[in-house]
Amino acid sequence: MLSPNDKKLGNLDPFYRPSVAKPKTSAEIISEARNALRTVRTQRPFTPQEDQRKLFGPASSRTPENRPPSSFSLHASSFESSDSRPISGTRLSPLELKPKAPASPTTKEDPCLAFPKPPVDPVKIRRVSSARARLFRAASQVAFLPDRTLPSAERKKTIESKERIMMGDSMVKINGICLTESNAIGHLKSHPLQLTYGGGFREIQEQEAASLPSHLRSGGDQGERRLRAMSCPNSSDLSSLETNTVSKANLQEKDTDSEVDDIFWNTRIVPILHELEKGENTETVCAACTQLHHALEEGNMLGSKFKRRSILLKTLYKLVDVGSDSLSLKLAKIILALKVSRKNLLNVCKLVFKISRNEKNDYLIKNDGILESLLEVLRNEDLQSNTEAFLYCMGTIKFISGNPRFLNEMISKGAVEILMNLIKQINENTKECSTCLPNSGHLLVQMTATLRNLVDSPLARSKLLSINALPQLCVVMGQHTDDKDVCTNIARIFSKLTSYHDCCVALANYSRCYALFLNLINKYQKKQDLVVRIVFILGNLTAKNNQAREQFSKEKGSIPTLLSLFHTFYELDLHSRKQVGEGEEQPKARKPQAQVEDVLIKLTRVLANLAIHPGIGQAMAANPHVVGLLLATLEYKSIDECEELVINTTATINNLSYYQVKNSIIQDKKLHIAELLLKLLMSNNMDAILEAVRVLGNLSQDHDICDFIVQKNVHKFMIALLDAKHQDICFSACGVLLNLTVDKDKRVILKEGGGIKKLVDCLRDFGPTDWQLACLVCKTLWNFSENITNASLCFGDEDTSTLLVLLSSLLDEELALDGSFDQELKNYHKLHWETEFKPVAQQLLNRIQSHHTFLEPLPIPSF
Repeated sequence: MLSPNDKKLGNLDPFYRPSVAKPKTSAEIISEARNALRTVRTQRPFTPQEDQRKLFGPASSRTPENRPPSSFSLHASSFESSDSRPISGTRLSPLELKPKAPASPTTKEDPCLAFPKPPVDPVKIRRVSSARARLFRAASQVAFLPDRTLPSAERKKTIESKERIMMGDSMVKINGICLTESNAIGHLKSHPLQLTYGGGFREIQEQEAASLPSHLRSGGDQGERRLRAMSCPNSSDLSSLETNTVSKANLQEKDTDSEVDDIFWNTRIVPILHELEKGENTETVCAACTQLHHALEEGNMLGSKFKRRSILLKTLYKLVDVGSDSLSLKLAKIILALKVSRKNLLNVCKLVFKISRNEKNDYLIKNDGILESLLEVLRNEDLQSNTEAFLYCMGTIKFISGNPRFLNEMISKGAVEILMNLIKQINENTKECSTCLPNSGHLLVQMTATLRNLVDSPLARSKLLSINALPQLCVVMGQHTDDKDVCTNIARIFSKLTSYHDCCVALANYSRCYALFLNLINKYQKKQDLVVRIVFILGNLTAKNNQAREQFSKEKGSIPTLLSLFHTFYELDLHSRKQVGEGEEQPKARKPQAQVEDVLIKLTRVLANLAIHPGIGQAMAANPHVVGLLLATLEYKSIDECEELVINTTATINNLSYYQVKNSIIQDKKLHIAELLLKLLMSNNMDAILEAVRVLGNLSQDHDICDFIVQKNVHKFMIALLDAKHQDICFSACGVLLNLTVDKDKRVILKEGGGIKKLVDCLRDFGPTDWQLACLVCKTLWNFSENITNASLCFGDEDTSTLLVLLSSLLDEELALDGSFDQELKNYHKLHWETEFKPVAQQLLNRIQSHHTFLEPLPIPSF
């Protein structure tokens, strides 16, 4: 006779996995991923480091004839002597510079204009910047160089007279001596002014100096009238006089600056130039170059405005032939600071590039700090007119960016922003003109290769995100789809970036990227190095983003493109296996075979991730081409040959087997799949075993698969796996056993191999922290005890007592979660602990208690 509790529980159906998948929220999909659908991980494609530093590596699609050279000769004669204009082949006769006295003013002209009037504020004329004033004072205390310091040709051009004329209301100042009007006249007569070469007086001063004596010699009264007229101009000429006053003040201020420059040049720069010309040894010349750079910087003589710049450059160009790498770097740094252009800019960039090709010179580049000068070229020079110079400049930066010691310095100096600004310029130019800049493709190869190195730094990744760089890189790929090198480099950048969640989200949100990637797969289907990275990127995008899965699947031909690529590399893999089987050497055939397998590994990962989306997964499960390729892979690949490919393929089949749809190819071929899984169960690879058990967990909802499992004694293997002490393996094995116990005829199998005890041990070991596994154990024990009449006979005395204590304690406890869960998932798991596990545990406890005979305590024997 059944007890009241037994009657109450007798109407409950056995627990089993539902045949129709219930819709789940995104949180449920994430937290319950191990139940059915799982994403697949794989390693990023490996990029070997190039043995030699070249503009284009050995894998480049460019032929040697269609790319700029990485090796070239460079000499002093390669530089132009003048940086301002090309050298003319015509020799011009020298001009005779003779001052001409201005014509005497006519009666119509205002006589007061014949003699200049001093400015209102005489202090303004003598004003000099504080920096130049200090230089002037410092230089005045140093003895001038002897005559031998200048060549004879230069000495002829030396200033013969540095007299200056400044006139006030009634005084003339000459060489710092104040004279009265009459004394000034005599003094000027006895001191004729001479022209200076390259810097003495300005033209207006020459005219005034030459005309002044003739005006004064014309008569005392007339001279006095002119002086009085100049000192007292009428109101009608006031504005013109003020204009002349300002211009003359500026001229005299420039004269003062020029004089300071002359003194600084003669006292500080010329001795260093003589040291460079001597060239006793390389170390001395290098030290002199360092001094020269500091002196030019101190005297504010760097840049393109300095008048003696050509003299400096000629001296520096001659030293290029010395051939010392350390000296050449110092020369290049000064030449770049002097802002050369055109051919000279190209040659100095080539000079630095040539040095940077030797990896041993990296320490010289770092110590000399030339990186900032190279970045200044990219930041300030015009891209269109200096494309070739930019190419070699970028080549140098690419080389040193491969050295981790340069990363932080490059990023802190704005390398990421500079490169992206250049890329944006190229994109805009291509969009406006519908044609690319000359050599822009070559330049983009260098820039994208540099970015590929920079994105290893977290700071560079954050900068790229802050300036929204990822869409710009996609635009480059779209505009240069015919340039495989550019596309491969950007694919390498994305493969690195999408390994990080924030970068992956940013690229996934750019909806145009999916069509772009599909287009590249179709265009370069047999180019392994490119397609393997694009497929890896797609795998990253679809790993945790259901919206990305949906957007990709909506692109025209998305799934067929993946399947076509899969079939291409599947055939290549079969062909390489045949070559090995026909006696070819294994090492030669192994490398291309590994590359082919790598594409297949990444492809199966994308398919597994896409299958998580319900709509896509059901369509893929019903696609014979998809299922056929996956099964073919399992048929000819063993776990020992390519572990990752076999495991990824099995995981994809697991995701597809989750969908119980009528037209599912997985369901049609379930017995064939089960046969293939037996090979994995017999292997020594625990990951492969786990994936196979997961697939059987889904397939064992079918009665035919349950019969197959029992016939092949797979159930014994499932019971043995409960001892694995591995949470996921125990969960999957328990799922298979749960489905088997739905059939009343198969429940007895739990008694084989101590199945009940092992289930109780799993509940004790993992139940307090894993509500899902605890539910499966309780449901399996519930199914097993459906026709229970005596708990002790059903479970055994020991296991019955253990269950009574264990279930009572779990019903009074909360789920114990570690700190790795965020608060949302903690709340989610605690909710299921209360709503799913505890009701099942309570039912099982009630059933055991109602059928358990409590024995009276035995008497203690007396001795």
